[in-house]
Amino acid sequence: MPSTIQFPRGDVEAQLSFYNPPADGSEPYFTLSRDSGNKPKFNFSDKIIDVNIHDVRDCEKPFTLDHDAFEIITGAPPAPKTIDFMDDEAIRRDYYPEVQQLVSDKIPGDNQVFIYDHTVRHEMGDGQHRPLARVHIDHTADNAARRVRQYFPQEAERLLKGRYRIVNVWRSLNTQPLESYPLAFASAAAFDDADIIPVKHRYEDGSLVREVGLIKYSPKQAWYYLSGMRDTERILLKCFDSDSLKEGSEVACKTPHSAFGDPRTRDDAEGRFSIEVRCMVFST
Repeated sequence: MPSTIQFPRGDVEAQLSFYNPPADGSEPYFTLSRDSGNKPKFNFSDKIIDVNIHDVRDCEKPFTLDHDAFEIITGAPPAPKTIDFMDDEAIRRDYYPEVQQLVSDKIPGDNQVFIYDHTVRHEMGDGQHRPLARVHIDHTADNAARRVRQYFPQEAERLLKGRYRIVNVWRSLNTQPLESYPLAFASAAAFDDADIIPVKHRYEDGSLVREVGLIKYSPKQAWYYLSGMRDTERILLKCFDSDSLKEGSEVACKTPHSAFGDPRTRDDAEGRFSIEVRCMVFST
C-alpha cells in the first residue's frame, strides 16, 4: 500500500548557525587533534538566526551551477542494495563510477572528472559524521588550488591554468523521503563574498589541514532546500570555480550550505543518512 505519511513540504522558517567572530577580535582558528578521541578547539562561536528557507520544489525558475552554484538532478539511479555505504572501500569501488558518470553527463563540455573524497553522515554517528549544522563553504580559493597540487603534483601548474571546479554530489540514503536534518544551500546569485570568513584548520603542531569558509549572516542571502528528497534525486553543490575569478565573470563560484533542523519533523522520522562525494572537474 502507498505510504500515507505527510512529509513536510514548502517554505519553512528554521534556524541556521552562522559565524560569530571571537570576542577579543583575534583571527579565528580551528585546531584539530591527531587523536580522534579529542575534540577540536576553536575561538569563534555560532550566531543562530531564524531564516526563511524556500522549497525548490515550489520554485518555477531553474537553478544552475553557473548561476546559483547548485543544481537539482532528478531521475538518478536509486541506491543499489548491494552497496554497503558504511564501507569506504565499497563506496570507492561500487559508487564512485556512478557519480563520475553523472557529473560527466550533467556538466557540459569536454571535462576530466576526478573523485578525491567522500563523507557519509548519519544521525547515530559520532560527532565527526553527524549532520553538520553550521553554514560553511568547503573550500576557499587557496584551498581549492592546494587540493589540485595535492592530488596532481606533476600536472598541477598546467591544470591550474585552465578551468577547474570542485563539485559535491549530495544524496540521501534514507529509505523514506528525507525529513530529518535536510540540507540548506544559498544561491550564489544573492551572496556577497564579503560574508565569507576564511578559517584555517590546523593540527596542534601547526601543520595546515585545509582552509574553509565560514559565513556571516546577511538578509540579502537567499536560502533553499529540497523537501522530501528521494534516493533518485541529487544535489550538485559547487564549492569552487576558477572561471569566477576572471575579470568581468558572471560565473558563480560557490554555494554556502548547512544541515538544519526542520521544526516540522515528526518525532518518529527516520534519522538522516546521506553521502556527499567530492569531485574535481577540469575543463580543456
